[in-house]
Amino acid sequence: MRLFDVLLESNIYISLAAVFLTIETQIQLGMKPQWHPYLFIIFFATLFEYNLQRLIIVVSNKKALQSDKHKWLRDHLNTFYVLVFISVAGFVSFVSMAQRDVLITLLPIAIITLFYSTPVFGKKNIFRLREIPYLKIFLISFVWSTSTIMLPIIQSDIRYNWITILIMTLERFLFVFAITIPFDIRDRESDRQAGLKTIPMLLTENKSFAIAYLALFSFFLISFFHYQLLHYRIMVISVSISALTTFLILYSKKMRTMQFYHYGILDGSMLFQGLLVVIVYLLRFNL
Repeated sequence: MRLFDVLLESNIYISLAAVFLTIETQIQLGMKPQWHPYLFIIFFATLFEYNLQRLIIVVSNKKALQSDKHKWLRDHLNTFYVLVFISVAGFVSFVSMAQRDVLITLLPIAIITLFYSTPVFGKKNIFRLREIPYLKIFLISFVWSTSTIMLPIIQSDIRYNWITILIMTLERFLFVFAITIPFDIRDRESDRQAGLKTIPMLLTENKSFAIAYLALFSFFLISFFHYQLLHYRIMVISVSISALTTFLILYSKKMRTMQFYHYGILDGSMLFQGLLVVIVYLLRFNL
């Protein structure tokens, strides 16, 4: 099996995207990019959460393993169990090294993330947070933006202006929101069968993509003027390139038909943005 397939199917790819978005936050805050225990917390937490959804299927709905969607899981079940174990062990190990403030910040995000996938008890029956109408995309965007923004801030000894933090979180939220809409468009039929209500089920596909374009454009405008006012050319260059390439990814109908469009290319836009900020930073200061 190709390395890229392994990275995608194991969810290591999306976990690396979370790590590099967090490193991007370090640079946005004026820090030097550096490895830190909270980066490993982010990596293992993301790895566990994305594999948790599969674990629930393995435990509660083994018939679903026969579908083409879960072919890798069916063929590599033992490897999958090892991944789950590693993600839990890694998360626990690095959480034990974290400061108390980091744990306090992480706890509500972790609870929301956990209950997004796993059942909780409602007044009448069991449900998951993602089943609340139209909330799924907002939960995903909130968790990604807060987790990759807040941990570097809390860990730092520097006190940042709350308006700066709010703007950064909004920028990240809008970007994740934009690239998540195509996932909901793809999942319209399965969401309908599961009784979920999402934005693409309410609107047409074209209107849903229009919302994605609007969210991405809002991300670009806010980010551009934010960092232009700060005279932070590293971020101005990076967000401009990231916004343009992500727009092309969203707009290209040919690209939408590719096999790895969602889990490879769209998810990769987050990894690309984080890597881009790091590369521009290194070129600016070391060359």
